[in-house]
Amino acid sequence: MTDDRPIYQQLIDQHLHILESLQYESGLFAASKKGIGTGYDKAWLRDNFYECLAFEVVGDIDTVKKTYRAILDIFKKHEPKIDHAISAKPEYTHQYIHPRYNPQTFEEYWEEWGNKQNDSIGCVLFKIGDLESRQKGTIIADEDDRRVVQKLVWYLSTLQYWNDPDSGMWEENQELHASSVGACLAGLMSAKNIEGIEVPDELLEKGRTALRSILPRESKEKFVDLALLSLIWPYNILTSEETAEILNNIEYHLLRDHGVIRYKGDRYYNKNTDGWSEEAEWTFGLSWLAIIYEKLGDAAKAQEYLEKAKAAVAAEGVPELFYSNSTKYNDNTPLGWSESLFIVALYEVNKKNLASTV
Repeated sequence: MTDDRPIYQQLIDQHLHILESLQYESGLFAASKKGIGTGYDKAWLRDNFYECLAFEVVGDIDTVKKTYRAILDIFKKHEPKIDHAISAKPEYTHQYIHPRYNPQTFEEYWEEWGNKQNDSIGCVLFKIGDLESRQKGTIIADEDDRRVVQKLVWYLSTLQYWNDPDSGMWEENQELHASSVGACLAGLMSAKNIEGIEVPDELLEKGRTALRSILPRESKEKFVDLALLSLIWPYNILTSEETAEILNNIEYHLLRDHGVIRYKGDRYYNKNTDGWSEEAEWTFGLSWLAIIYEKLGDAAKAQEYLEKAKAAVAAEGVPELFYSNSTKYNDNTPLGWSESLFIVALYEVNKKNLASTV
C-alpha cells in the first residue's frame, strides 16, 4: 500500500520507531542500541532528558511520564547517597549523584567516566518543573516524589553549583562550565513553579551572576562549545544579544558539513592520529540549530539546517557523529539523542503543515 502522507510525517514516525527501540521495560532509554559494544546501551540521565523531548513534542506524554517515573525511582533507590551529599559538600567524585545507570536494575556503574555532571540534575529538575507547571500531577504523584525533588534542590545548593567545576555535558575535564551552571539555574527556576517545592531566590541569583561572568565562553579553556546551544533551547535563559553571539560563534567556528564539532581540539573520535584539527562532526548539532532558528522565527535558516540534518541520516538511523570531512560515521548509530532532536526539528519546522493534516 502506498503511503500518501507527507515525507516529514513518514520520517517522524520512522524515527520515533527507532527511538522506541532504545527504551527498556523500566522506562529508561539506552543512549544507543541495546547490546552495543561501546557501552552506550546504558542509561544516562541527560540522554533520557533529551530522548524524551521527541515524545513530548508529538504529544506522547505517557512515554515521557514512564521515563521520569523511572528517574524518580532511581533517586529514591539512591536517596541515602543524596542525603549524604546534602549534609556536606561531596569531596570525591563518587559522592556526587551518578549520571549513568543500569537501565534495568537502576544500579550505578562504578568505572570512571567523568561522573561529576551537575547539568544532569539541572535538566531533570527543568523538565519536571516544566511539565508540572503545565499540568499539575504530570510527574509528581505523591509526597515521596515531592520529597526527592526538594532534595535535588538542596543538593545543588550544597554543591554551590554556581562555582562547582564539573565534567559537563561531554564528561571530560572538570571546569566551571556555562552549560552546567545554566542547566542548574534553569532547573531551579523551573522547580520553583512546583507546588510545595522551596527554591530560595539566592540560589537563582548566584547562578545568574556566575553564568554572566562566564558567557559567552563555555569555560576558561573553551571559548565556544556546542553545549552552549542548550542555554538557548531548551532552557531559554539567555538574552537576545547573548543568543546572537553564541550562535554566531558556533556557526563560525564549529559548523561542518555533516554536523557540528563539540569544540576545537576535541579528541573524541578525532580522525587525526595526533588528535588535532580533525574533530568529529556531531549530527545533532544540525537538528539543534534547526530547532533554535525555528524558535527565533527564521524559517529559512531552520529549513536549511533541517535539510543538512536529513543529509546526515544513515540507513540505521541518525549517527552520533561523522569522522572529520568524511561520510564514515561511528558505531553509536542510532544515537537516541540524535534521533530525538531530529524528530523535534522535523516537527517544529513542519508543524504548520502537520496541524493542517490533523
